[in-house]
Amino acid sequence: MPTPPRTPLVRVEPHGRTFEAPADLSLLEAAGFAGIRLPRSCRNGTCRTCLCRLVSGRVLYRIEWPGLTKEEKAEGLVLPCVAVAETDLLLVVRDAEIA
Repeated sequence: MPTPPRTPLVRVEPHGRTFEAPADLSLLEAAGFAGIRLPRSCRNGTCRTCLCRLVSGRVLYRIEWPGLTKEEKAEGLVLPCVAVAETDLLLVVRDAEIA
């Protein structure tokens, strides 16, 4: 019997907090359930309030083309409001608040 896939873990620096990121939640939603408030506004990938740096790992987007340029994606910038963790992630979110 195959082992079910493990839920990806997301570490938020510089705070050092980690949370689980199930596939049915955006990174923003999963962080909120874990008591980590990420910057946010529109929640649909256009306002860029939640923009942060992905240091390691891979995300998938819930929308075809989030509000990022090709260059920004190449630099490791992500929009957690419309991103889902594909693997374990390390994010740098300086304005995150821990509840």
